[in-house]
Amino acid sequence: MEIRVLTAADVPACLRLSADRGWSDSDVRWALLVEVSEVFGIDAPDGGLAGAVVLTRYDTYAAIGMMLVAQRYERRGLGGRLMRHAIAAADGVVALTATEFGRPLYERLGFVGHGTSVTYTGELPTAPATTRPTDHVTDLLAYDRAVFGADRARLLTSLPAGARIRTAPAGYGVAWQNGGTTVLGPIVADDLGTATALATDLAADTTTPVRLDVTSAQPAFAAWAAARLTRRESTTVMSYGGAVPGDATRLYTPFSVATG
Repeated sequence: MEIRVLTAADVPACLRLSADRGWSDSDVRWALLVEVSEVFGIDAPDGGLAGAVVLTRYDTYAAIGMMLVAQRYERRGLGGRLMRHAIAAADGVVALTATEFGRPLYERLGFVGHGTSVTYTGELPTAPATTRPTDHVTDLLAYDRAVFGADRARLLTSLPAGARIRTAPAGYGVAWQNGGTTVLGPIVADDLGTATALATDLAADTTTPVRLDVTSAQPAFAAWAAARLTRRESTTVMSYGGAVPGDATRLYTPFSVATG
């Protein structure tokens, strides 16, 4: 059961692995991750994938996400093997968000918790638009790098089809479809008012429930989301090998919890 790099041909197997763990996911996100990240997997002798993990490299650090082991292959050390492989491939600072189920493994591997990330879903109230749409994502890359602390141009220039971008004088936000949910992220802004305006305007353009992932570094934005949406799962924000760069006070939501 060797570890290999998965390709676009493995997206259906990734979807089946997600379903096996009860994760709701779409081929849109898996296809994107295979394109912009490294997806490591272990083939199951009885077919499909026994496990997988995603490593997204940036120039200053890397993010690990989507750590999955098929139920029938639990407690065989596959999760630890995949994580150690991803950590070695990252060769530097690594960030992730951990479920309660996965956190003990990550702590044994040397990850340290720095806060929480809470998911909120539902429908946001509409309001007159105060931000503007744009198709020029390249114009946002320098600002994003200064706030995010790393170059994520490869991710931002590979947004899923139908993704929408809105800008304001002090920030920008993206909305993209993942299954039956519209993910609002990333939202990067200099202040809370800009972040909430971007989220509101992005949500007004969709007919599906929205999702916001908000860390404990953004208590005011979390309170705004909690007053309008339903609180879902909470995960632990963790890092390995040092502090993650970036200005957390201006990072209101990630692209996804799998990629940062």
